[in-house]
Amino acid sequence: MHCIKNVVLIAALSCAAVVHAQRIDVLGPQVRKYVSVSTPKVILEHIRVIDGTGAAAIADQNVYIENGRITAISAGTDQAAPDGTTVLDLHGYSVMPGIIGMHDHLFYLALPDLASDSTYERPAMFVQMAFSAPRLYLSYVVTAARTTESIEPYTDLRLKQAIETGVVPGPHLDVTGPYLEGAADNPNLQMHQLTGPDDARQTVAYWADRGVTSFKAYKHITRDELRAAVSEAHKRGLKVTGHLCSVTYAEAVEAGIDNLEHGFFVNTALDPDKKPDTCISSNGDYTLEHMTPADADRLIAMLVAHHVAITSTLPSSAASPSAVVRPAVLDALSPSLREAFLYWRNRPVSPQSVLLHKDMELERAFVAAGGLLLAGPDPVGIGGNIPGFGDQRQIELLVDAGFSPLQAIRIATMIGAIYLGRQDQIGSIAIGRNADLIVTKGDPSTHIADIENVEIVFKDGVGYDPKKLLESVKGRYGQY
Repeated sequence: MHCIKNVVLIAALSCAAVVHAQRIDVLGPQVRKYVSVSTPKVILEHIRVIDGTGAAAIADQNVYIENGRITAISAGTDQAAPDGTTVLDLHGYSVMPGIIGMHDHLFYLALPDLASDSTYERPAMFVQMAFSAPRLYLSYVVTAARTTESIEPYTDLRLKQAIETGVVPGPHLDVTGPYLEGAADNPNLQMHQLTGPDDARQTVAYWADRGVTSFKAYKHITRDELRAAVSEAHKRGLKVTGHLCSVTYAEAVEAGIDNLEHGFFVNTALDPDKKPDTCISSNGDYTLEHMTPADADRLIAMLVAHHVAITSTLPSSAASPSAVVRPAVLDALSPSLREAFLYWRNRPVSPQSVLLHKDMELERAFVAAGGLLLAGPDPVGIGGNIPGFGDQRQIELLVDAGFSPLQAIRIATMIGAIYLGRQDQIGSIAIGRNADLIVTKGDPSTHIADIENVEIVFKDGVGYDPKKLLESVKGRYGQY
């Protein structure tokens, strides 16, 4: 059977679904029903290519996919559709690499009885989203994600296996181990509290033996615990990132950390009354606000010299009641989480604009100095920041921060692949790369909001229908 050429995209996808069953047969029924392009060979015809390297987009190209990989890229031409090949006429569409989410989560944060002054009844609890989060990521452009800590690491490891074997839909996962957290007066009940360097070393070894591929240090870890965790992880070829407070950025660099989360927001080096190995309530806001240009230059030079990456998580800092929230985000929220969100929208909040713009300036300076800036939204449900949608918003906010659309796309794709050591497989569009691709209507290289117009998400050469994936989680995020 052959697809009819020069038809609209939806008709082309309908035809593709019945052309050839060989590729889809490796996927289970719970994945197969969300697939719109399943043939072993696919030609994206007359499409604009945004390759993820930061190079200018190239209009009117053909991209050839075979058995999950990109096999050729050529000038746009009309192609026949032989058996086993889907040809999509994509005039007016763009293709870019799938987003590599470098601060993504598989849980949301529940704040019981949230009050107008932002207080709530403790304990706050992380609730696992093993069903809805992977589908949201895949439906909205994320084809690979670092979980950036686990609350249920066994669930995450099994979920990764289920995705890779075609049992459930979702992105490729880099599973981060459970939080490496020190002792705290108000601990999260779901986190183990390290008792010292030996415990830190043993915790890393235990979870590395069980398949996690990265680790995250958290707010109350001590310098000695961090050194021990980093040493054990590095012995195993694994990396450690950190959302810090008790340890300053400079101290973390000295300990050998690979990555620091939340841009420049949580460095506590200049915070008043900061004591060694102690997290204080200012959480780095004072340091960010009072950092001089000379302070910033010294810190950035140190980070670059020691090859320490920074992860930008702008959506977690830019959430504002006045921000426009897409209807699809509200559709995905469970009734209880939607109610909490609307309550949040109607309460007064402290403005973060000064600190946000300072962080944006430092992120630009870090990249200009040769630093490796990663991207991820830290989506835990607060302020409508949820999986997939948050990853798109992160790219848009990088543009607001002063990066060009092409630079922002590169940060969210190729740079993540470089950090993970997978740049020869994912993160860019080139011959031999995995066919992990996003097809959008319009041109995100000049109008970044077009990244929201997703028509197809390819992972390993299989095309998924984002509308069907979103429909499957409608009203579920915040519930399961």
